[in-house]
Amino acid sequence: MKNACFWILLLFVCPLQAQQSLSHLQKQGTATQLVVDGKPFLIIGGELGNSSASSPADIERIFPKLQRMGLNTVLVPAYWDLTEPVEGQFDFSLTDKVIRQARENKLKVVFLWFGAWKNSMSCYAPLWFKEDYKKYPRAYTKAGKPLEIASAFSENVFKADNRAFSAWLKHVASVDAKEGTVVMVQIQNEIGMLEDARDYSKEATKLFNAPVPSHFIDYLLQNKKLLHPEMLAKWESRGCLKKGTWQEVFGGDVYTDEIFMAWSYALYVERMAKEARTIYNVPLYVNAAMNSRNRKPGEYPSAGPLAHLIDVWHCAAPTIDFLAPDLYDKGFVDWVAKYKLHNNPLFIAEIRLEDNDGVRAFYVFGEHDAIGFCPFSIEDGSDKPDAPLVQSYATLKELMPLLTKYQGKASMNGLLFDQDNQERILSYDDLRITCRHNFTLPWDPRASDGSVWPEGGGVLIRLARNEYIVAGSGLVLEFKKEGEEKAKHTQALGEDGFVSVGGKGQKVESGWQGGMRAGIGSVDEVNVNEDGSLRYIRRLNGDQDHQGRHVRISVGQFSILHVKLYDYK
Repeated sequence: MKNACFWILLLFVCPLQAQQSLSHLQKQGTATQLVVDGKPFLIIGGELGNSSASSPADIERIFPKLQRMGLNTVLVPAYWDLTEPVEGQFDFSLTDKVIRQARENKLKVVFLWFGAWKNSMSCYAPLWFKEDYKKYPRAYTKAGKPLEIASAFSENVFKADNRAFSAWLKHVASVDAKEGTVVMVQIQNEIGMLEDARDYSKEATKLFNAPVPSHFIDYLLQNKKLLHPEMLAKWESRGCLKKGTWQEVFGGDVYTDEIFMAWSYALYVERMAKEARTIYNVPLYVNAAMNSRNRKPGEYPSAGPLAHLIDVWHCAAPTIDFLAPDLYDKGFVDWVAKYKLHNNPLFIAEIRLEDNDGVRAFYVFGEHDAIGFCPFSIEDGSDKPDAPLVQSYATLKELMPLLTKYQGKASMNGLLFDQDNQERILSYDDLRITCRHNFTLPWDPRASDGSVWPEGGGVLIRLARNEYIVAGSGLVLEFKKEGEEKAKHTQALGEDGFVSVGGKGQKVESGWQGGMRAGIGSVDEVNVNEDGSLRYIRRLNGDQDHQGRHVRISVGQFSILHVKLYDYK
């Protein structure tokens, strides 16, 4: 009997211990951190192209390249149609191949469930699901046209999607709970309605004409001071009503249609997320295609997990940990600011693959305490050691102990510059730190040869008073005391440099007023050890700091510099 009790206890305790070792989120100051293998972890990653994990041969070919590129994490699709090609019959061989290859190449994995929706459409649903449109109905436009989009209002659609997702996740848990290779899961991909802002099927229209759920109204009332400005303005435009239909509470336009549809999508995802928590308790998120270029809902994927709909998603899908943007438009700095909110940590799930990504990754980690940065179709990038992204990722992986140590503590800033945004001024202690693009130095011929400047960027970390880390590429920083400036002449000089005092000419010398000045004591290129301590490489005083005038890292070069300042008068 004692032996039987022991084995029963072991069955319950071992899975619990395994789950406790899984990745999870924690707060540090104002930052939300991903914890992997017991330590804060930054996803220095990339997302595979949509079809790049559909072939075992492609997986075997791509993953060693990703290691050479310097990734620590890869985002990989898990395809419903290939997981359940025949209804009720599951094939997990691609998932197993991904996990094995990730372990062999020292990579972590974020799986993306391509289920009922991928980029709005149902293109990765199995053929047996698509063909049986009566059992698994579609969304409809206002004109009555059926779409290649499964209906979020069909219980049959949900049950089929969730059955496959749960079976797949149970398999992941069975092969990964001990190792923890899979660190996060994305549910669906770029959910959203196209052509119209909402589904006009009979089931959807019936709910649209029904009262707004009291649960959502209560959320709006309880969080009124913290609501997203667009949501607050929409609600206030109708007098902050406490009951009524969707149109009565929010008005009769496509933006109300979008709010209703977001609520419906979020409820669907929440049901999947709640079950996922009981199977494999890793962080869960959803990603969004942007509402860019002045498009209206339906012209962009309406009702997805967009920033202006965050209150809808938080209320209807509280089990989801965060909303992530997919960035393919101009205005990178403005877009990321929309998603680093008091109630949403920043994770760049997708961004267009280009050379500027190297410094942009530094920027989001330094400025917004980002969880991760992942260019799309990463396998198409270069794995040459001098490629910008490869250099950037190698430097970021080395810098990670310091970045995670100072996240959320108001001691770190990200920097990003181009031809239109060449300068930023920061203040720490009694210092005024002027940060610029490296091409602003007058002797650099590339600054004025007519070519487009590559972006320059990095991170500034305050270690202590008069002690900083500067890392990145294409940067120049000057350190001065606040208020430090040349003294004004005590009297205005004439053209000859003289003024008349008591009938006699007297030259007035210019000089400095005020107190202490800031000087650069030393600039050392360093490595960062795993414990966050610094390892000296070389001294960069003299020509490298322009005889104590500034600290710089040239475009095309990624470095970590340890800067010590001193005061003098």
